[in-house]
This record gives sequence, structure tokens and C-alpha cells, in this order.
Amino acid sequence: MLHALAQYYSQDVRALNVFNYITLRAVLASMTALAISFFVGPTMIRKLTAYKIGQSVRDDGPQTHLIKAGTPTMGGALILVAIAITTLLWADLRNHYVWIVLLTTLGFGVVGWIDDYRKVVYRNPKGLSAKAKFLGQSVIAIIAGIYLAYSAKLPVQTEMIVPFFKTIAIPLGAIGFILLTYFVVVGTSNAVNLTDGLDGLAIMPTVMIGSALAIFAYVAGNAVFARYLGLPHIPGAGELCVICAAIAGAGLGFLWFNAYPAEVFMGDVGALALGAALGIIAVIVRQEIVLFIMGGVFVVETLSVMIQVTYFRYTKRRFGAGKRIFLMAPLHHHFEQKGWKENQVVVRFWIITMMLVLFGLSTLKLR
Repeated sequence: MLHALAQYYSQDVRALNVFNYITLRAVLASMTALAISFFVGPTMIRKLTAYKIGQSVRDDGPQTHLIKAGTPTMGGALILVAIAITTLLWADLRNHYVWIVLLTTLGFGVVGWIDDYRKVVYRNPKGLSAKAKFLGQSVIAIIAGIYLAYSAKLPVQTEMIVPFFKTIAIPLGAIGFILLTYFVVVGTSNAVNLTDGLDGLAIMPTVMIGSALAIFAYVAGNAVFARYLGLPHIPGAGELCVICAAIAGAGLGFLWFNAYPAEVFMGDVGALALGAALGIIAVIVRQEIVLFIMGGVFVVETLSVMIQVTYFRYTKRRFGAGKRIFLMAPLHHHFEQKGWKENQVVVRFWIITMMLVLFGLSTLKLR
């Protein structure tokens, strides 16, 4: 909205032309989202506490987490509000990529909100059934994939780009691209949700990855930079910098209240939405493999659950009694059971993510 107003009056006030720069609007977006989180956060926490919208802690998790029962949850709604308002203020709303990312993010947020609502109202720690949640995610991801596949105007927009190689691009076709979009968006969404088990564990990696994707989006949207670095040029993708910056700003503002000991939890409404946002942005800028690298913590957390469940079921069927590889899954609970303090696990996973993000950014030049 502010961007549209600036463009409208720029003919009379030349100084307003500065708002045509994506980089400036990205900075303003991050500051706006951060400010919204800071100012709205305390009020939201008080309201959530007053309405007794508290976290239900699973009885099969670490016993040290039982003291967190009753901590306000659904705080991810604060992140989504900040992202939505900021995007509407500073992004170019004529850009269809902005709308597909925003609607996908909010759509997954609705699925997460329903899940959290059932946990809070019915006091059921398991929330929405796995089938219902998966169905909602699948429908949104497939719709997004279909739209992107059939609105693509260049072959590169539906090709699989392999980092570190300039000439390797795998044509996917419409069906292949839709399937890839589905797996990336739904997979990333659930991976972030699985990681969101400790105070601040999921939000900081999301901020770092979102910031890195902003760089990839800017390069992909700029024909000169894309040609120089050997990356695919995606016209219009540069505008996603604004949403990435909004994610980073809103995430940092939320971390202020979510840092150990957390005053509020993100809940599925935030975790599912943020994961979907990272996934759909990576698909648009054609950096799915780089997202896999930078989100290594999310990947390992998800694999730990899959390995644990598979091995337990196999040994139970084979030997009559289930065995476990990890002390507890996801992986962060394993390290808690090993004796690590919660904030030790969180900070060490942050450090690992920072290294992986830097490695992912190196693919800009190393090709």
C-alpha cells in the first residue's frame, strides 16, 4: 500500500522514487515487522494468558518440559500478522509471486491454527489428526504448485537447478514440478514443526534461512546479477526480498519473547506457516537443494523421527519388543536426555545452522 502510494506521488515528489528500490523496502519491511512484534507481543501474551490459551505438554516427552504446561501458545499468529501487514505495506502487490507466497503461508497458518485450537479447547496434546492436517497441507501445496507450473513463462522456472554446477539443469515438466513443489513445501513445513520443541530452537534458523533466501531472491530477480553468478533469472522474484525480510524481522521480534525461558510458544500456527513460506520461496527462486543444505537442522530432526519410528516398528514386528536408536526423538530431545541443558541444545543448533547457511550462500559463487 505504501509502495503504491509512493509510486503514485513520485511524479510530483521525486524523492519518493527511492521506494522503487527493493533493498530499501526490504530493510523497511524487516524494521516494520520487528516493530509490530515488539509492540503487539506483550498485549498478545496478556490476552492469551487471560483466556487460558496455554500449551498442553505431551506426557511422553521429557519430564523437564512438564513445567511448561500452561505457557501461552499460538504466538505464531503474531508472526503471521506482522508478516501479512508488512508485506501489504511494502511489497509490490502487482507481483503474483508475492500473493502466492503470502496466501500459501497464511493457508498453512490456518491449518496450524485449527490444530492449536483443538489442543487448547479440548486439552488434547495431539491436536488435529495427522490425516486431516496432512490433507490440508497437501491441498494448499498442490494448488500452489499447479499455479506456479502453469504460470511459468520460461523453461528455467520449472527446471531443477543443481548447485555448484553452471550447466546442470534437470527439466521437470509440469507434473514433475508440481510434485517437487508439493514435497518441498509440505516437507519443510512439517520439518520446522518437528524442530519447534525447545525455546527459540525453530525461529532463529528460520530467520537465518529466510535472510539467505532474500539474497537468492534478489539475485534471481536481477538479470545482470543472475547472469554474472550463473543463476537462473526469474523475472519478478526479486520482490520476494520484502517477504523474506518481513519473516526475518517478525521472527526476531518473536524470539524476544520466545527465548529461554519462553513467555510464549509459536505453536503449529507459526511453525507450519513459516516452514511453508521457506519452501515456496525456495521453489520460486529455484533453490530447493540449497534450502535442503541450509535447513540441515530441520532435515536431521525430521530424519531422526522417521528413523526412530521405522526402527521401533521393525524391531517390534521382528522381535516382539520395539527398540529405539535415539533416547528420544526428535533429535533435540535425545541430547536433552544425554544431559545437555535446553539452552545448550538451542544455541549449538543455531551455530550449526549458521554454518550451513554460509555454506549455502557459497553456492552463489562456487559454480
